[in-house]
Amino acid sequence: MTLLVLTEQLLHVCEECLERHQRMRDEDREPDFFVEVKPYADHWHTEIDEWSRLVNEWIRKERPKYVRPVQVSTLNELMKQFTVQSFYRKTGKKRFVESIQSASYTLNTVRIALTKREEEA
Repeated sequence: MTLLVLTEQLLHVCEECLERHQRMRDEDREPDFFVEVKPYADHWHTEIDEWSRLVNEWIRKERPKYVRPVQVSTLNELMKQFTVQSFYRKTGKKRFVESIQSASYTLNTVRIALTKREEEA
């Protein structure tokens, strides 16, 4: 899987988490951890780690202007948290939304840089 495709998938996950959190609040229910939360989190945590590895490799090789390793590390932590938090209605909305916005910003910055690189090639 290419870095661009994985970046776009993670952007979709950000949207999915926002929607799920609102739905869980609307439905006022607790998820089944082993049926709903753990399989989803396990899958995406692996993908997030793979994205981090690929993007750090890309940063070392290409030296993009607006993407730094610290952003990658922060995104990794935030996404691992909010992919789980999105299942729980009691998760505070303000900080949750801000975490997703931060991750989305970094993912969009990477997506734009990768797209620009492909257009120049």
